[in-house]
Amino acid sequence: MSITTVNKEITNLQGTWELSNGVRMPYFGLGVWKAEDGKEVINAVKWALAAGYRHIDTAKAYDNEEGVGKAIKESGIPREDIFLTSKLWNSDQGYEATLEAFEKTLSRLDTDYLDLYLIHWPVEGKYKDTWRALEKLYKDGKIKAIGVSNFLEHHLKDLMQDAEIKPMVDQLEFHPWLVQKDLQKFCKENGIQYEAWSPLMQGKAFKNETLKQLGEKYSKSPAHIVLRWDLQNGVITIPKSTSKDHIESNAAIFDFELTEEDMQTINALDKHERIGPDPDNFDF
Repeated sequence: MSITTVNKEITNLQGTWELSNGVRMPYFGLGVWKAEDGKEVINAVKWALAAGYRHIDTAKAYDNEEGVGKAIKESGIPREDIFLTSKLWNSDQGYEATLEAFEKTLSRLDTDYLDLYLIHWPVEGKYKDTWRALEKLYKDGKIKAIGVSNFLEHHLKDLMQDAEIKPMVDQLEFHPWLVQKDLQKFCKENGIQYEAWSPLMQGKAFKNETLKQLGEKYSKSPAHIVLRWDLQNGVITIPKSTSKDHIESNAAIFDFELTEEDMQTINALDKHERIGPDPDNFDF
């Protein structure tokens, strides 16, 4: 399968794509992994919201949900204008444990609903019961969309065998070294929105010669090239940063478009190489 530019409208920082259930999800957001709870994450979220971001992605495991919730309150932006994602941690999986963990996440975020809730990792023997809990929370109106993170094709197939509701999103490690074309194709065929974590390869994108050359061609940074490539592949992206300058700069990707040839040049960097853990082999 050749990945080519996806026919999804890319307009501006507050643009959205429609999920399978009709919910509109901003295709660009701020990730807050490794942002310390308190001043660091509060500032990052407030800077992002002030810059026009409307999508914030956190997780129980990031240990900064309280700061994210505080920043949203202090921003002055109505809660309903912000798309807020969190994720269920592995030790909280299972039906009853998930329901309990979700309520604690709501409490820490100081909100009465989530826009998206994800199972963080496919914990074997537990994720099906966990998914039933997410389906209940979704039906109860406490979550606008439900999905998974780090689920490969065989995990998705296994989950969907017994699920009443298909995952609406799969958040995965995605960058020029790990494209996973077949998984993208499977998600697209099943109405599952692909979302990227670690799109900048934990900074390695800045050192890649191909990306640097493309940056020079478009008068952009290698980060801009990768983030634009994500969107033109139809992949929602949430670069993380705690720097005001980087948060504002990362969003400067709506005034240019990569050619089809340049998209394929980046696709060709794929070497099936992970920076993060393998979803088939993790022990946390």
